[in-house]
Amino acid sequence: MSGRSLFDKIWEQHVVLPENSNTPAILYIDLHLVHEVTSPQAFDLLRSNGISVRRPDLTLATMDHSTPTVPVSSLKDLKVVAEPEAFNQIVQMEKNCEEFGLELRGLGNSERGIVHVIAPELGATQPGKTIVCGDSHTSTHGALGALAFGIGTTEVYHVLATQCLLQRKPKTFAINLEGHLQSGVTAKDIILGIIGKIGIDGGTGHAIEYRGDAVKQLSIEERMTICNMAIEGGARTGMFAPDDSTYEYLYGRPHAPQDEAWDIALKEWKMLPSDDDAQFDKEVTLDVSKLRPMATFGTNPGMVIPIDGAIPSPSSSDQGFTKALDYMQLEAGQPLAGSPVDVVFIGSCTNSRLSDLRAAASVLNGRKVAEGVRTLIVPGSAQIKREAEAEGLPEIFKAAGAEWREPGCSMCLAMNGDFVPEGKLAVSTSNRNFEGRQGKGARTILASPLTAAASAINGVVSDPRTFIS
Repeated sequence: MSGRSLFDKIWEQHVVLPENSNTPAILYIDLHLVHEVTSPQAFDLLRSNGISVRRPDLTLATMDHSTPTVPVSSLKDLKVVAEPEAFNQIVQMEKNCEEFGLELRGLGNSERGIVHVIAPELGATQPGKTIVCGDSHTSTHGALGALAFGIGTTEVYHVLATQCLLQRKPKTFAINLEGHLQSGVTAKDIILGIIGKIGIDGGTGHAIEYRGDAVKQLSIEERMTICNMAIEGGARTGMFAPDDSTYEYLYGRPHAPQDEAWDIALKEWKMLPSDDDAQFDKEVTLDVSKLRPMATFGTNPGMVIPIDGAIPSPSSSDQGFTKALDYMQLEAGQPLAGSPVDVVFIGSCTNSRLSDLRAAASVLNGRKVAEGVRTLIVPGSAQIKREAEAEGLPEIFKAAGAEWREPGCSMCLAMNGDFVPEGKLAVSTSNRNFEGRQGKGARTILASPLTAAASAINGVVSDPRTFIS
């Protein structure tokens, strides 16, 4: 019998009833993350069926998607700045959490932020846990060795009611990361490079484990960026095996095990990494030392090229490719670099952590954003905002002409007052460049915080390496 993978070990530990040809497995869920957009219908179902939340202690609730990123001190202020739908979602979230006995990290809470940012920073995300949320980028939590994936609204209801979920077991996919990153190349460039290599459906039906020598040089925050976009390659989730970096990251965080419980947990966590002889259903290797800063040019994350590359030509039969170039107002055979930029967004659950803000500041420090380029910098949580302010990062951003905002999802999905105007081009550190994702008619180029900051300064899509000594 061959060894087991990280995914197999966690899956097996959480199966309540195994799947068969007719029925998915029943999987126990250790942590349920809830926000204001995908939970209202689930709470309505609980209410209409007279059901309480099964494990409030295993449910972490926050508000992030609909919250405005300008200061709000009251519901009266909120009603002025928020769109009506967003306002109603926020108010309803407060009512739902109060009624069902859930602690809510709402407006003004010192622990509030993007759900995929605050759970790790609180230490609630831990190796070996099963974690779900009504959000497709829940795979972010796999960076700490958790099995984490997004679920639909009805499934949110199931987990609230039972703390379990019906799931078919996915296949396994090993992505081996080898080599050493060059200066100016980041974790965002790694995941864009991976998606460019395997395609937006290359991981469909699989749980990805990122492995290889290059993993050791990646911080936990960088691993979060990579796991965050596993879904954009079609995968069910992405994971890194826990290691010393994981344990150092978690130690002392408020929701992490303490004292003797820490020693017990650490012993269990060290048993999780894939066995040396573990078999995977699929395997790909990427030499990260050959990567250059990457940027998308089309309308899905798989349409990506090196920042200094030319936009490829579509085949005569690929009407979707041609349509994407038309939408983006770009021409095949031309360089992507040099395209005029209207908006720069640095934030989202992909790239809003302190290390991302430091990277942006390293480029913006002592320089000015190009005239006419609106640049928003949005921290992923209240804690990150405090830490950035303690380091003086906002002063660097403001001096450069960028806007420093309150924490939230912001311009990633344009449902909170932050959006890209129709027809305008944005360089964004978020995770999706679909048509209209950042606003009706908005055009999006996905890139790293370094590339985004460089593009803000020059006013055109730019190679960040020119700013790095």
